[in-house]
Amino acid sequence: MPSEPLLSDVPPRESEALASADALAAALDAAAGYLADPPAALALWLALRLGRPLLLEGPAGVGKTELARAAATALGRPLIRLQCYEGLDEARALYEWDYGKQMLQVQLARDGRAQGAAGPGGPGERLADLFDRSFLVARPLLQALESEQPVVLLIDEVDRSDPEFEAFLLELLADMAVTIPEIGTIRAKHPPLVLLTTNATREMTEALRRRCFHGFLDYPPPEREIRIIERRVPGIDRALAERLVGFVQKLRGLDLRKAPATSETIDWARALLLLGARELDADLARDTLGILLKHQSDKESAGPRVASLLGP
Repeated sequence: MPSEPLLSDVPPRESEALASADALAAALDAAAGYLADPPAALALWLALRLGRPLLLEGPAGVGKTELARAAATALGRPLIRLQCYEGLDEARALYEWDYGKQMLQVQLARDGRAQGAAGPGGPGERLADLFDRSFLVARPLLQALESEQPVVLLIDEVDRSDPEFEAFLLELLADMAVTIPEIGTIRAKHPPLVLLTTNATREMTEALRRRCFHGFLDYPPPEREIRIIERRVPGIDRALAERLVGFVQKLRGLDLRKAPATSETIDWARALLLLGARELDADLARDTLGILLKHQSDKESAGPRVASLLGP
């Protein structure tokens, strides 16, 4: 298991962020404008200090992926992202062999043997060398382990991958290492900060959960969502921000197929600003409801209630 990083071993910028959970939250805000709630900042800080992966759960659009981006910015690290999907395998996530280069090497070896030029280093070198490191194409997981500087590795929407791929990740999560049969075990030069996100489209296995710290990001309370809107939508009037956040908070209380997330609140605020709105009335809210609600059944359910949700 990776050991706890010493503050003396990291760059000054990262050292300041690692001083405490509050310092990390302040760094996320100052560097990336990300307002982390205290439990999320603490979970991220502990994952950093103890060198453990962090599994982030919560509804879609509440800032899980954005937290990884903000962490990379605040820490001054490159971000390497692996977007998960059904059918994802080692060839797309870890490595694959450069088939074209291998076939060229086979042809050179044949030509070398035909000309009597076989020998180490020549065109007739052994076919076993086809699995030399030079023929390996590194994908995101291997890139993160072999990086010459610490990185943030985002394994996004891991719940969309197959259970077999989830099992494949266990070695990486436990040991910050991967095993390539033809080469052996490759360990991280600098253990990355690994963040996994899930929208709970399927349940994660206990084996994966044991190897990760856990964080849950939910819809923010009204005051913090207002502050997020003011950060992400410069120029918006405070009264308008309060009114639209109040409306969205009530909208989430309805029986909807997909409640509006923070990212959709931000999009709505930007749209209202673009339309030159100084206040929010029922007609404007109803006309722009498609920015918040992405299913027609939800729009039909919420539409008649817009006026009452807005209040006086």
